[in-house]
Amino acid sequence: METSRRTFLQASAAASTAASLQRVAGANGRLRVGVVGTGPRGQWLMKTLKTVGGAQVELVGVCDVYDVRRAQAAEIAGGNVEQYLDYRQLVERKDVDAVIVASPDHWHAKMTVDALNAGKDVYVEKPMVHYPKDGIAIVKAARANKRVVQVGMQGRGLPHFVEAKQKYIDTGVIGKVGLARTWYTSNTGYVKPPPPGFERKPDGLDWDRWLGPGPKIAWNPDVYFSPYKWLHYDGGMIMGIGIHVIDSAHHWLSLRRPAAAVAAGGTYFYKDGRDTPDVIAVLIEYPQEITLSFVAECLTCPGVKTSAGVELRGTGGTLWAERYVRDVGYVYTPNDKFSKEPPATVPAKSANAEVILRDWLDCIRDRRKPVANEEEGYYSAMACFLGNQAYRTRSRVVWKSEWDLPAA
Repeated sequence: METSRRTFLQASAAASTAASLQRVAGANGRLRVGVVGTGPRGQWLMKTLKTVGGAQVELVGVCDVYDVRRAQAAEIAGGNVEQYLDYRQLVERKDVDAVIVASPDHWHAKMTVDALNAGKDVYVEKPMVHYPKDGIAIVKAARANKRVVQVGMQGRGLPHFVEAKQKYIDTGVIGKVGLARTWYTSNTGYVKPPPPGFERKPDGLDWDRWLGPGPKIAWNPDVYFSPYKWLHYDGGMIMGIGIHVIDSAHHWLSLRRPAAAVAAGGTYFYKDGRDTPDVIAVLIEYPQEITLSFVAECLTCPGVKTSAGVELRGTGGTLWAERYVRDVGYVYTPNDKFSKEPPATVPAKSANAEVILRDWLDCIRDRRKPVANEEEGYYSAMACFLGNQAYRTRSRVVWKSEWDLPAA
């Protein structure tokens, strides 16, 4: 019965999204979407968008610096899709309504601002930015052009995370929270080797264009296939995967601007030239009298299953949730002194970005701010920025007022 109910709700949500788009799209009733960055993540987003948007979404352009990935994306899109090497040619098309930015992270800011200034609504993968000036530029561009931005912080749409928030946090059951623990361990992206045969750069891959605003270096397949390890291209584990669980804590507790951060860690095992740590621990303080901890390591992978999640510890008890659900989605353990709520262990299934993609499409229709909008994307990325700065400088980094977003 539960499976049938879930299937019915998913089908109903898809039908609702399709109907919503029909009211906002052009004469043919379709939202015309371009995709910039068509590697594995970009291709997955294309397939998912086709599923949640149905016939009301049309993929009309794909852009990538590697001709193989462009061709793969064109096949996924089907129909009359155009292929581009230069993303500007795609975002400047007058007949494109919205753009997905799934490029390497160091390109997110410029591509998103350019798309917004060209009048496109944008879905940009996480982290939205690496630095304050870039995030402020995106927020200003979104406001000036009255565009809808969704950031790929999919935790805000994971059903069991949303349910736990509604039941135990929004109701006040959890009480005063002082500590939010977050973690993301054994992520295999940080130990991923390049495939055989890429010692020499493929002729159809424009490496200079891939580097773009990053440091100019010779062809390096390790950087191309595993940018996660490098500060300038992904930001390491704090920015690359910490953003997921740190944002979930932000979402649960309605946190935004951090106050300060400290960090410890190092490259203890993977002496492969990377400039980010393979073990990291960060403490972030918030004005709401909450301390958030984030820990990550990649020494246990491959071989040990990835784990990522959030645990709140408050006067009303503890609330624990896991992203990579195997059986249990979240657990509430009451503190009997303050809470009359019974303990709960709730099963769930793992989910990805389907919910926030659907939310993006719905918000394009009615011009609401999405659940993972550019302002939330900015402050969650800035919590990671403080952590990275604290690690790099080996000091306590304090928030500066110049990093506050301007009043809307």
